[in-house]
Amino acid sequence: MASSTKVESNGEDEALDDEEVEHFDDFTIASTWERFISEIEAVCRQWMADGPNNLLKKGSTQLEISTNLYKVKSDLKCDNKNYSMEYYFGNSNHDKVVDWELSLHELQLCFGVQEFLVIAPQSISGVILDSPEASKLLSAVAIALTNCSSFWPAFVPVHDPSRKAYIGIQNMGTTFTRRFEADRVGTQVPIKLMHLEGLYELFVSKFAYSSVDIPTNFFKVHFTMKLTFRILLSDDDDIRRADADMTESAEENADGTHGKVQWDDDCPWSEWYSSEDPVKGFELIASWSEKMIESSLEMAELENSSPHEAKKWILFPILSPNITDSTMGNRVGFSSQMYLLIDALDMSFQAQFMEDFVSVENPGSDNLKSSTVVPPPTVVDRVLKELFHEGKKFHYFAKGEHRNSQAIKAAPVDSLFAQFCLHVLWFGNCNIRAIATLWVEFVREVRWCWEEVQPLPRMPISSSIDLSSCLINQKLQMLAICIERKHQSIEEFQDCLGSQDPESPRDEDDGPVSEDFSLMQTPGENFDGKCDSHSSEDEFESKANLLEDSSKSEDLISFTDQKSPDSMRRGSAGIVGNMMLLNSYQIMHAPFTQDVPLMTEDMHEERLQAVEAFGDSFDFSAQLEKDILSSDMSAFKAANPDGVFEDFIRWHSPGDWEEESGPKDEDLPDSSATETSKNNWPPRGHLSKRMSEHGNLWRQLWNDAPALPVSEQKSLLDPNREGEKILHYLETLRPHQLLEQMVCTSFKAAADTLSQTNYGGLKLMKTKMEQLYTTMASVLKFLQGNRLSAESEVIDDLRRLCVVFEHVEKLMALAASLHRKLSQAPRLSEVIFKDYFDFYLPRMGTGSSGSKFRTEFNKKQLVRSHERGVISSMFIPPTASQSWRKVLSMGNLFNGHEPMLREIVFSLRDRVNGNHYADSTPTAQEEEIDTHRMYINGTANDLRVALSVTSCD
Repeated sequence: MASSTKVESNGEDEALDDEEVEHFDDFTIASTWERFISEIEAVCRQWMADGPNNLLKKGSTQLEISTNLYKVKSDLKCDNKNYSMEYYFGNSNHDKVVDWELSLHELQLCFGVQEFLVIAPQSISGVILDSPEASKLLSAVAIALTNCSSFWPAFVPVHDPSRKAYIGIQNMGTTFTRRFEADRVGTQVPIKLMHLEGLYELFVSKFAYSSVDIPTNFFKVHFTMKLTFRILLSDDDDIRRADADMTESAEENADGTHGKVQWDDDCPWSEWYSSEDPVKGFELIASWSEKMIESSLEMAELENSSPHEAKKWILFPILSPNITDSTMGNRVGFSSQMYLLIDALDMSFQAQFMEDFVSVENPGSDNLKSSTVVPPPTVVDRVLKELFHEGKKFHYFAKGEHRNSQAIKAAPVDSLFAQFCLHVLWFGNCNIRAIATLWVEFVREVRWCWEEVQPLPRMPISSSIDLSSCLINQKLQMLAICIERKHQSIEEFQDCLGSQDPESPRDEDDGPVSEDFSLMQTPGENFDGKCDSHSSEDEFESKANLLEDSSKSEDLISFTDQKSPDSMRRGSAGIVGNMMLLNSYQIMHAPFTQDVPLMTEDMHEERLQAVEAFGDSFDFSAQLEKDILSSDMSAFKAANPDGVFEDFIRWHSPGDWEEESGPKDEDLPDSSATETSKNNWPPRGHLSKRMSEHGNLWRQLWNDAPALPVSEQKSLLDPNREGEKILHYLETLRPHQLLEQMVCTSFKAAADTLSQTNYGGLKLMKTKMEQLYTTMASVLKFLQGNRLSAESEVIDDLRRLCVVFEHVEKLMALAASLHRKLSQAPRLSEVIFKDYFDFYLPRMGTGSSGSKFRTEFNKKQLVRSHERGVISSMFIPPTASQSWRKVLSMGNLFNGHEPMLREIVFSLRDRVNGNHYADSTPTAQEEEIDTHRMYINGTANDLRVALSVTSCD
């Protein structure tokens, strides 16, 4: 303890008198340089003690460089200079780096090492420009590694950073030392070194005794090569663009049209915007297996070999950087406009009517004018022309709707309102003033169609309203039906004025009856036919049906022929089984009846609220249905002149007629059914209790109902009244209610448009689209009940939905582009898309590409033998002008294209047994080592050479 205390005391005294007394140095670290070596050694020993597995567990101290390659870093200081030492390692068990492995670091590729150290100054350049300093620094690292008994190679960056030059050393035991050197020539590459023969001679010159006899000497040199070809499929290629412009100019001069075709012209979104091709092109990497070369003549022959002879093909897509960039300036497509539409929804609460946003008297107009722009009237006219005039060319049908889209309450993608919403997205900058301007003009055009009795384009005319759609679409569908009914009534009126001769012949289909009337269905019988008219021909058909069904009854025929004109049957749809009227010996006829009045969703809600307010009494329910009931009664009286109230109940509401016990017709043979019904006439039974009560509303309506067939009745749907109510709704609709329905419809229509894309049935894309519809339905449901208010959290949810939609839209563009380019190789398009999907997946649900995400997609795929023809067809031979522009300085052409990059590895191997490399250790007697290795990375204008030499020190 005393000695320890004494040491501490001496340390304190030295710290106090540091400026006057020289610090005591141990003899083992007497100099600054030796202390620097000691620091390197301490760091290396710590890394060696931890090992790769423990270093990988320390997430804060290691950084992933590429697949199966990591690094740790330590800062060092010597003579007021700061250095950083990096240790690169992997968790693989390979003893040797495999040539052309896709995930290799540049130093691994250059020198064939697996794990290594890099020590460099902490400066802007990151290199050592002074050669003596570089040699001294490398010697310090080598001594430290020797003291640690480590075989790690160490490298120091030297010269100018653009040269990517290194010097390095590796201690391989007591016998061998390997030295490394790499440098680059960026300009004026000698012609000889552009060809394989000259590169071979350059390598041999490093170990041959005389360079004069290199071409004739035979050396067993191991050779392997990798060529990279690039094909650009977009306008980024200047040469392709220039040729395309020349071609287009020729075509334009010939026929006056512009012949340029975008990559997505056949995609469903091309009607609204043109997307940048996410796949700019492809890189094809062709690698040769290792060969033994004995002369430069063989290298000359190899330069003429085709890439089709390569052992392996690797395909790498060149993707646009914008596909991963989510900044506002790079947003393209529906999602970019959705952001603006959500902003307009957020501002829609500032006014009561849409006209207020257009009017200059609006209190908030100053703020609006400063940030919003309204397109000129010519643009408004063009949009209205596309919606109303050109839209008449397209018949409505539900096309392209995804099976999951029904969960979203919005207009169908092909409907008028959905097309209006899609046009709004691209109208100006989709601000609230521009939307209000276009909406006002849209409603005016709808009113013009109503007043001029012109059909609404893109709207179906059916006997029902699609209640699963948004309310505006229901109103427009109702208005289209009202216009059609109004048009029919005008035509009928004109027909009546034009046909003054009662004896003029009439065709069977010329009656003024609308074909929209449905057929009445009664229990046990379905009737088919059209609505009746007053013509004698229809009366004759009615009699014929009656005679046919009761041909065995002469009394019935005689009775029918003796009927007076006032009681003749009209509007019959056919007999009702074998039912007989109570007070006359006649078969009951079912009448044609009017359709149930059409109602939109808000009309149904009003009726339900009325029922809840007044109670669910029978009388009130009958009062709500009295118009329909009275119409049915009038039609029944016209079809059955001798019918009574009880007969109507038996047909319309069989449950309110209680039959008395007696033989059933069903138990008898069919041949005797008619006779049985005659014998059982009149039918035995009585009304139910509720129908026989005094003052029953049904009986009162029966007494007041005239005998009129459907053709003479007033329609249950008043088209004039309903049409004006719909226009009033459209003109006074609150802005936020309009924008809510527009947002739902825009999302649904945009998603349905994207879902029509042909992307080759990629399962991941299909699953992502289904997830998008589920997410949309979950978020948009809050807009369907008019529960949205200003400063609602739903606005933020909608903006997040825009982010999700943007991601899916980008993936859809990529899937479509890959399918078009690799349609004949579906496996390749699928695996490339899956690789990018896995790369892009961490960004899903986020609005920005932060630093935590990898920004470069570098996954490559192996091309199988049966897929090579597809890839080869993409490399179209260059035209004469392209060949003239590009000087073909290198060999190994692929369909006329020279490689953009050529990489070669030369190596000379020797066994240590029996030569000057021999080692005394028995385990090294049969080891084969690379005595010389050269890596060459070159193009016609760039050449990089890395040489490693093993020597016996």
